[in-house]
Amino acid sequence: MYLGRVIGTVVANRKVAGLEGMKLLVVQPLDDEGNPTRDQEVAVDTVQAGPDDLVYLVGSREAALALDPWFVPVDAAIVGIVDGLHNPERKPEQAS
Repeated sequence: MYLGRVIGTVVANRKVAGLEGMKLLVVQPLDDEGNPTRDQEVAVDTVQAGPDDLVYLVGSREAALALDPWFVPVDAAIVGIVDGLHNPERKPEQAS
């Protein structure tokens, strides 16, 4: 699992079977301090996330397992919306 921020949406009028009706979002992967860790990616939204939401995602095989039916061709799936983030090693003024 890893953190990300929703920064956009993808509109696709044709999708492979199994992704019909699923929302696709553009996500910026982040470290625990909110810094980008790699390039933006498209993820399937399984939890009704919205713009600027902090989310956690799964990738690879786990992303395909997060969907029904299983094993549709996806690289990332949003599986949760983060309400708060606590890391005792961070300074209090940095806490989200």
